[in-house]
Amino acid sequence: MSATLTHVALHVRDLAACLAFYRTFCGLKVVHSRGPADRPDAVWLAQEGRESEFIFVLIPDGPGRDQAERDYSHFGFAMDSRDAVDAIAAKARQAGCLLWPPREEPFPVGYYCGLRDPDGNAVEFSYGQPLGPGAGDAAP
Repeated sequence: MSATLTHVALHVRDLAACLAFYRTFCGLKVVHSRGPADRPDAVWLAQEGRESEFIFVLIPDGPGRDQAERDYSHFGFAMDSRDAVDAIAAKARQAGCLLWPPREEPFPVGYYCGLRDPDGNAVEFSYGQPLGPGAGDAAP
């Protein structure tokens, strides 16, 4: 038997703020919403063209997640260039949610920055890892 990872569900404190973050910084779009339009029970987000492959499910009224300083748990998004990582970091700095400024780490980490979503989760944007855009440029 094999299993395929299809989604991650987050029980978030502020659904509207988290929706705005994942739309603005990650380019995700709403593909399904369950419950009343003014107070949904769950919202599904996905990347354009990947709606049947992998989704983020946001569920309102959660406890939030305030990660400790050395807790490196995170969601990872691959970017298509170092410049794209720098651009997302600049946008996050301006919005007050930059967690880790851009930096280079040895293979397989590559070039990355980190943001803090409104619920307290760390979100990484990277280039040069051996998966996603830029994988061909990653060191062996």
